[in-house]
Amino acid sequence: MATGGVAPVEVENREWYVASYAPTGIPNSEHLKQRTVSLSLREDSIPDGHVAFQVLYVSIDPYVRTQLSGLDDGLSLPQIPLGQVIRALGMGKVIQSKDTKFSEGDIVLSRICPVSEFGVMPSNLLQKITPAIGIALPDYLSCLGMPGITAWVGIEKIGNAKAGSNVYISAAAGGVGIIAGQLAKVKGCRVVGSVGSDDKVKLLKEECGYDDAFNYRVETDYDAALTKYFPNGIDVYFDNVGGKMLEAVLNHVNHGARIALCGMISEYNKVWTEREGVRNLLNMVGKEVMMKGFMVGSYYNHFEEFIKEMEVYLKEGKIKSKHKIYNGIESFLESLASLFSSSNVGKVILQVTP
Repeated sequence: MATGGVAPVEVENREWYVASYAPTGIPNSEHLKQRTVSLSLREDSIPDGHVAFQVLYVSIDPYVRTQLSGLDDGLSLPQIPLGQVIRALGMGKVIQSKDTKFSEGDIVLSRICPVSEFGVMPSNLLQKITPAIGIALPDYLSCLGMPGITAWVGIEKIGNAKAGSNVYISAAAGGVGIIAGQLAKVKGCRVVGSVGSDDKVKLLKEECGYDDAFNYRVETDYDAALTKYFPNGIDVYFDNVGGKMLEAVLNHVNHGARIALCGMISEYNKVWTEREGVRNLLNMVGKEVMMKGFMVGSYYNHFEEFIKEMEVYLKEGKIKSKHKIYNGIESFLESLASLFSSSNVGKVILQVTP
């Protein structure tokens, strides 16, 4: 069904694609390139069961890095084929629809949205959302999106955080960590986070309700830092970092502690033989620790439960969203590289269309 209204007939669509793989280091302009392609948005050029949309926002997430290495390693996500457009969680506005379930102006989400200015996709790969009053569109890519449910799964489903639990969050000011710590506080836990700058320490303590936080670039002896901040041990660890930090945590876990392995950003830009090893796994045996890695896609059957809970927290002000917005499709490479620095606070989002 055509939606009616005035839609552009053809657009010059800027998009990002994989020119070559980057097995190590941060992908740069040699690996990821921008090109312009003509895209017809005429009604008769859109296949039945497809929707044409203008991309509004793209979520910038660390897992995308693992799809650009050319290696089958770690997260076991499929590599993006050379020459093909990069895809990520994104949001768009419908321009034309050949599916009666979608109309012009609808806001849609897709986990495989092209990193481009426009897209045409099968409608079964799109989810229509009706933004709630008082909730901004970027929140559907952060607190109410993949980072939010990732944090929720780690804290609630794997960490089983309870009132009084001692909870530690690494990369605590990142897109997932900043939500995970706030969720733990809502549940009555004592929460400490580690971050890469003193400004972020201040943010977590003054705006996000953390009981304490430390700058891992200053307190570089992680074992000493965890002794200081967790005199009564760690009950739940939400791991975004891996490597030396995970090893240090295993020296401070309590009996029956639970560790949710969400990501290991300290290791993403290395081949596995160069990554930091963990030498004290025996602590898990003696203290009967449960450590579980997870991919959030395996928990999407809980999405409705998660949304109902999180919308209440947002509306009541119990959880605050933090976004770092990069503007324009040309800023994609910069926004991706920023994930591997300490420059960002909260969820990194690329605003493609104002």
